[in-house]
Parts: sequence; structure tokens; C-alpha cells
Amino acid sequence: MNSHFVIVDWAHSTNIYEVNLRQYTQEGTFNSFAKHLPRLKDMGVHTLWLMPIQPIGQLNRKGILGSYYSISDYTTVNPEYGTMEDFKLLVEYAHELGFKLIIDWVANHTSWDHIWTKTNPDFFTKDELGNFHPPYPDWADVIDLNFDNWDLWKAMIDDMKFWITNFDIDGFRCDMAHLVPLDFWKEARTSLDKEKKLFWLAETEEPSYHEAFDVSYTWEFLHKMEAYWKREANIEGLDYVLNKYNSDFPASAMRLFFTSNHDENSHSGSEYKRMGDAAKAYAVLCATWGGIPLIYSGQELPVYDHLKFFEKDVIQWSGENKLHEFYKALLDLHSKHPALRVADDNVITYRIKTSDDEIIFAFLRKNGFGEVLVVLNLSEKNNIGVNITDERVTGEFKSLFDKVEYVFNNEKYLNMPVWGYSVLYR
Repeated sequence: MNSHFVIVDWAHSTNIYEVNLRQYTQEGTFNSFAKHLPRLKDMGVHTLWLMPIQPIGQLNRKGILGSYYSISDYTTVNPEYGTMEDFKLLVEYAHELGFKLIIDWVANHTSWDHIWTKTNPDFFTKDELGNFHPPYPDWADVIDLNFDNWDLWKAMIDDMKFWITNFDIDGFRCDMAHLVPLDFWKEARTSLDKEKKLFWLAETEEPSYHEAFDVSYTWEFLHKMEAYWKREANIEGLDYVLNKYNSDFPASAMRLFFTSNHDENSHSGSEYKRMGDAAKAYAVLCATWGGIPLIYSGQELPVYDHLKFFEKDVIQWSGENKLHEFYKALLDLHSKHPALRVADDNVITYRIKTSDDEIIFAFLRKNGFGEVLVVLNLSEKNNIGVNITDERVTGEFKSLFDKVEYVFNNEKYLNMPVWGYSVLYR
């Protein structure tokens, strides 16, 4: 990663909660979502990522309400969510409670009726007949921006700056970042760094994009976890992807690990449809391996169904969030334990040998004297006895979820339920 860009210090221990405003409450507004902030703070959430908050285009809209990612004006809010003042108050309230808040930025395309189609039609690519066109045929509700036009760069950066100077946001999640030239993102970050040091998350798995971004996605690992549950891959497949990440990405690259997000939930179903009984074990893995954990709206309930993407489909909050304490324990450990810091040269991660490595995925993370040991039973075998045969595991540990204390000297034994997980720390 370019030494020119410095990662904000809080990023090394943060987590991200993706907010789907439309579906979060019946009202679907900034004000109604704000009522959930104390609960999310108690759960240990650090960074709030709001899906696009700008107005959605009418022309060629998909469904009744349209895609969040078909934006008609970069510098105002969707009136369905409230007013600019409502958003300002939400950011201020979030900051008062200690949250960081980032917004989605869709730089590759706009709606067909974006204001630039009238004021700056040369900002868009054209077909052979001189007409606007989508980036891909099935993205029929959006049109492609032309990054060969340097005036577009300046206008786009000015619009991003608008949200920093007027609302004091803390960063951007950049949609399909690799469809936009890397040089643009470098220019944008260089310019915006002068306003405020921000957190930069790219929806991409292109290693080179870490020249501009702090964090990138781990789509390949998500799909490998799904393949493992479907018995289309084995533990060696999981290791292959994680080793590939270590070899292909810079040491300073932060990675975003998740079992769900708006794309996966809406298009492929909840984590329980895609991962079955492995979902919680995988959530543990995503929160303790060397990355930033992401939680999507409603995963703490949990939500078992997919949320519609182009229509209203409200999360049915019951008042009983069954996984609140589960995520709270994981997020608290991730934010406070030195061995779980992300992109920290002092942290070392070891894969650990056990008596049954074909179904047990175990690893140890160390930072000085701080250690976190994670053991996952990735199988339907119940009450399985696991012997840890690795000499690097030794001494006293405490269990995160049941607070049992273990002393690993000569005997290093755990009994694990079906798709079970143990997180031990010291």
C-alpha cells in the first residue's frame, strides 16, 4: 500500500454494521433508525455503514422503490429517509455515542435521470448512436459514467467532499470499486485527505486497489465457506483461499469477512439458506481471523428469510434479538484483545494441528503475551473429542462464551457439539 495513505488508527480494531434503512423499520427513516443506536452500541458495534442515502432515479426504475444503487443526485438525501437535517442529526447522535459512520458511494454509474444527464451529458459513456447505456445489459436501471473525462473526476470528488464538510462522515464504502480506475481513487483520497482522514472500504478483491483503499472484500472466502457446507469443498479449500489472501495481498491490507450482506441476502438468501447449521461457526471465524467482521441488518435477530431489494420488506424486530449476546461477545473481544488487531505487524496467526484436522479448523493468534485460540467443529459430528496436538498451544485460557478456564499442559482436550465453536483467550 502506498505510504502516502495512512490508515486511521481506529480501523485496526473496528467492526462494521451494514444498515439497510429502507427495511430497518416500518418508517424507513433516519429518525426511526436512530432509536436503535443504543442497542447497537450495547452489542459492540463500532462503525455504521449506511447503504446509499441519496435519491433513487425514476426512469427505468426496477420494482416499485428501485435500487439504492441507482442514484439521481449525489448531494442530497432520499426524501423517503427524511431530510438533510435529519441525516445531520443522525451523524451527530452516532458520534456522541462513539460510533464511526460511513456512507456508500456509487461512482461507476448513476440513474438514467441523474442531474448530470442534463447538465453534463459528456460525463457518461455513449453507444454507437450517441445514447446513454448501462455498464452491463442486466443493470438496465443505471448508466455508465465516463472516467476518461477529467471534469468528471473533479465533480465526483467535489460531491464526495460535500458529505465530509457538511456532515463530518468518517469514510466511504465504495461500490464495485474496481469498475472505476484506480488512479481516480488515488486522486480522490489524496484530495479528501486534506479535509479529514477517512476510512476507505472497497467492494473489490483486486489487490492493487489497496494502493488507494484500506479494506477490501473476501467474496472468494464467503463462497468457499458455502461450498464447504454443501460438501463441494474441504478444509484444504478454506486454507487455500486464506493462504492466497496472505500471499497476494499487501501485509497492510485489511480484509472484510462476513457471512451476509445486502447482496448475498437479497439475491441468494440468508446465511442459514447458504450455510445451514454452519452459520454461527462461520460467524466466529469471520470475527476472529485476521480481518474486520461485518454484520448485516438483522443478523442479530436472526433473519432467516431474504429481504426484497426493490420493494419494502421490513425486518420483523421481535424485541428478542437471540444473537445479541453472541455478537456482543465476539465484537467486544475483537475490539479489545491485542491478538485480534487487524493489519498489525505484531500479530501472528498459526493454523493449529488437532486430532481430526479433516473436520476441525483451529488457529491461534498471538500479539506479545496475548493469545486467542479458536477451535471450530465444521461437521455434523456431535460430542466430538478434540485433542490439540500443537506444541504452540500451552498454558491457561478462558472460554469466551461460557467463561470456563482451561489449563493446556500435557492434556489439551475439548469436547465439541455439532458445528460447535470454542473461542479461548488470555
